[in-house]
Amino acid sequence: MIRETMTVEERVRSAFNNEKPDRLPVGPHLQASAAATLTGRKQAQVAYDQMETHQAELEVFDSYGGWDFKYIPVAAPGAVMPLMGMKVKLPGVDLPEDTPYQVVEEEIMTVEDYDRVIENGWEDFFTNDLLFRVTSDPKIFEELGKRVEVFKTCMKNWSEREVFTSGPAGDNHPFFKLSLARSVTRFTEDLYYRPEIVKKALDKMAEETIKMSLERAEMLGSTLAILVEERASGYFYPPQIFEKYWWKYTREIVDAHWSKGLVTVFHLDCSWDKNIEYFRELPKGSAVLHLDGTTDIFAAKEKLKGHLCLMGDVHPSLQAIGKPDEVEAYVKRLIDEVGYDGGLIISSGCDVPANVKPENFKAILDTAKSYKGK
Repeated sequence: MIRETMTVEERVRSAFNNEKPDRLPVGPHLQASAAATLTGRKQAQVAYDQMETHQAELEVFDSYGGWDFKYIPVAAPGAVMPLMGMKVKLPGVDLPEDTPYQVVEEEIMTVEDYDRVIENGWEDFFTNDLLFRVTSDPKIFEELGKRVEVFKTCMKNWSEREVFTSGPAGDNHPFFKLSLARSVTRFTEDLYYRPEIVKKALDKMAEETIKMSLERAEMLGSTLAILVEERASGYFYPPQIFEKYWWKYTREIVDAHWSKGLVTVFHLDCSWDKNIEYFRELPKGSAVLHLDGTTDIFAAKEKLKGHLCLMGDVHPSLQAIGKPDEVEAYVKRLIDEVGYDGGLIISSGCDVPANVKPENFKAILDTAKSYKGK
């Protein structure tokens, strides 16, 4: 192992600031499905119960030697996916008990609902209406009622293990919320045929996102804010759509976070190859981009070198069907070609997959903590 001379927070902060740490921090994006697999639990055991999910994640941490960074303290699918405005099929309820959860893509929010969002805001519409269209499961509502206290407990437990983590500051990007609730097809129609009503809704939602992120961060003492997006990039839309309906609001949200000392951690799924250079417009050190393995992280490094920290990106397929020596070789390549001067957190591309091989998960952690680089 590399001799460590920094605390975990110093190591992670060093990566955020594009400085070279004693070793690169590692932070696999471990969630409920993979935690169940790695601890021998059935998927149904982590379908609802946030504390059962958290216990599984802690067991993985303790069994595999630990890591440095976790930006979402816990995410049981039954308590998370409904908050995204989408229906979810859960193991042990809609699916066999050891089948990972499945999200259902359908139009839940209607065109008429835009007026409600514009007038009263997303949170009012979601809490008093949309959530009840998504689910009527009493177990889900029970878990949602515990969410803040669960997060406080989880943050305490991760802190005791010297893991740098965040509370529930931040959210899905407003653009992403609308896409999920409307469905990608209907929302795309809205962008082209109802642009003004979409823009008015996004104006209102961006204000709300900023207000709630700052309030949650203050309440929980968090210095990070999460912003999740997977449908706004050049993989889906041309630059004029991206700039008008996503990038404008992204800059407002990040600037507001940064003005209060919050680093924005972007969870970016799908390919952002055509959009990476936009992120240079954000203040230096104000954000971390977690890439999922479909964006070229090596090209992203060249475009953002010294400006923003990258996170990733051991591909789920490599974790699931690769061999430990292949995983080791890829992590070494990340260290040599992306993290050679800092500015990188070694992680999974998106979530650790439900069918991860234990030996491959271990290879990520061991290589990241032992390989110094060329």
